[in-house]
This record gives sequence, C-alpha cells and structure tokens, in this order.
Amino acid sequence: MNTQTLYQKPTPFYKKLGWFDWLFAILSILGAGFSQKYLAHHMDTYEVAILWSTVVGIILLGWFFKPLRLFLILSTSFAYLGIYSYQGDLNLGSGEQATFLLKYFVSSQAAIMWMCALTFLATLCYLIGTILPKKNVEKTSNTALNLGSLLAWTAALMGTIGLLVRWHESYLISPDVGHIPVSNLYEVFVLFIVFTIIMYLYYEIKFHAQRMGVFVFTLLSITVCFLLWYAIVRQAQEIQPLVPALQSWWMKIHVPANFIGYGAFAIAAMLGVAQLLVLSHIGERFLPKAEVLEEVMYKAISLGFLFFTIATILGALWAAEAWGRYWSWDPKETWAFIVWLNYAIWLHLRLVSGWRGKVLAWWAVIGLLITAFAFIGVNMFLSGLHSYGTL
Repeated sequence: MNTQTLYQKPTPFYKKLGWFDWLFAILSILGAGFSQKYLAHHMDTYEVAILWSTVVGIILLGWFFKPLRLFLILSTSFAYLGIYSYQGDLNLGSGEQATFLLKYFVSSQAAIMWMCALTFLATLCYLIGTILPKKNVEKTSNTALNLGSLLAWTAALMGTIGLLVRWHESYLISPDVGHIPVSNLYEVFVLFIVFTIIMYLYYEIKFHAQRMGVFVFTLLSITVCFLLWYAIVRQAQEIQPLVPALQSWWMKIHVPANFIGYGAFAIAAMLGVAQLLVLSHIGERFLPKAEVLEEVMYKAISLGFLFFTIATILGALWAAEAWGRYWSWDPKETWAFIVWLNYAIWLHLRLVSGWRGKVLAWWAVIGLLITAFAFIGVNMFLSGLHSYGTL
C-alpha cells in the first residue's frame, strides 16, 4: 500500500451532499421565510431567532439522518394542506361542513388518532416479526419487521402533522389563545411519542436491529392508551388558553429539549429490558446481541442526558425571567435534578469505572421510573410552581 493511500485526506462533508440534500435545505429555508412573512405579527425577535435556529438545526439533522428529509417534507406539506383546508374558519373542521380530508386525515385530532392506531399496528408487526420466525433468526429483518418500520414512520408522520395543524387551530380559536402545542399533558404526550419513534428509527437503521422495536413500541402503546384515556375521560384534546406562567417564548425551546431527553431515556429503559432477557438466555435466540443493545442504550442515554441538561439550563433561565430566581428547589426542579444526577452517575460508571451488563441495564429501567415520576408523579402528588400540569 503506498503512502498516498494511507494519508489520503477525508472527503469534505459538503462534497458528500447530493442534490436532494440541497433541495431539502432550500425548501426548509423557503418554508421558514414563508412562515416569517405571513406570521410576523405573531412573532417577536426571540421567536424569529428560534425559527431560523430551528431551520438550521433541521437542515443539519436532515443531512445527518437522511430519511428525515422526506419525512419532514411530507409532514410539513400535509400539515399545510390541513391548514389551507380550514380557510381561516375553525368550523370547517367539524360537523357537516368538514371536508373529507379535514374530518378523516389532516385535522389535528384525526391525525393524532391515526398516530395512535398506527402505533398499535407497528407494535403488533414488531412482535410478530420478532417471535414468530423459526428459521433464519439471525436475519436482521423480515416482512413483518419491515412493515413495522414503515408503520412507525407513518405514525410519527401523522403525529407531526397533528401537532402542526393543532398549532394553527389554536390561532383560529383566537390570536390570544394561539400557542405552540406543548403546553399540557395531552400535547406533550403526542410530542413524546413522535420524538421517541424518530429516535428509535435512527438507532434501528444505524444498528440494523429491528427486533428492538417490540420493546420500544410496547412502551409507546402503553403511552397511547394513556393518551386515549386522557382524551376520553378528561376531554384533554380541547385546546385551552395558556396559563400566565406558560406565556413565554422560552416554552418553545425548553419543552421540546426536555422531551428529547425523556424519549431517549425511555428507549434506553426498554432496551435495558431486552438486554436483561438476552443475558438471562431467554431472548438470545431472537433478539439482538447484548453488546448491541448495550451500545444503543449507552448512546440513547448520552443523547438524552445532553438534551435534558440543555432543557434544565433553559428552564433555569426561564425561571429567572418569570420568578426572579434561577432555582428554588420546587418539587419539579428537585426531581429534575434527581433525574439528571441519576443519568450522570450512570454515564460515569460506564465511561470511567467501566461497568457493563445487568447492573446498568437495571439502572436504566429504574431510571425510567424516576423520570416518569419527575414528569407525571410530581404533578399528581406534589404541589409547587409547576403545578399547572396536573392530570
């Protein structure tokens, strides 16, 4: 081998980009420009900065994870179809006046119900594709698993459409009511499902391990059951005005960052369950190897820890603006710190102390219980400055 081959310079990143990457970037920029032009009266300087920062992030994310390009183009296109179908009149989305598309597909509630149904179907396909094949169990995919992946993408697509259209619907009620749909448990559970599916699909593709899906989607199906119960019993799907504490542009960045963290921790916990089954020799015939599950679990916790840290810092800055102090040891803040500390210790034990295996798998599972209490339990059983998110 000659010296020139050994020391060949790596190809610059921009030279790896194809025509569709640049088309995606152009469409993203045009979409942001369109939004700013027609919605400028709803946006202040900070929100304009958030808009363009988000566009830059979306472009880079689409270049990094190629399937997201088509996903984002489709979700925004169908969301715009739903927005356009309303023609500025919210009544067109209900009753006899509703168009076929609005009533059954692109109104926020229709799209979210599709997300719920498709999540259940994806879970079933992942289950069938994981446990039924008796031959070639070493193969990374089969028809049922491939169908599960397709349904997963479609569920995330419908959930994204639902959130985007719901955002527009809130402004159709009244400009004073309009807000980004991350303000209550119903909306953030939809956001959680969408984020978790997309993150899972990235790991599924990267590690060629579709059989992880049955564990992640079992948890998502449970989440969907709660979402449906919450909508039916509490009528939580109704759009409500923001409480004063949430009337801030900080919500647009704090809440999504939090739920990227929650979604990543959920993935890690369910892969911890899968790893425990493999290490106990129960699932070693039909599940990915323990080393693969552990590596994905580590990457998910690392990603979740990063975004949860960012969300905590953003929350402190928001608190300083709203209440005049960065930290008050409110129950929600206290439990957020416990969650952060839990995963900080997990990462320390893996990276510095070299821990592996069952202990960290159990730790990830228990970590999800801690996270769930910080997210829901505090709102249910404790009071404080964040008590506006009660069930």
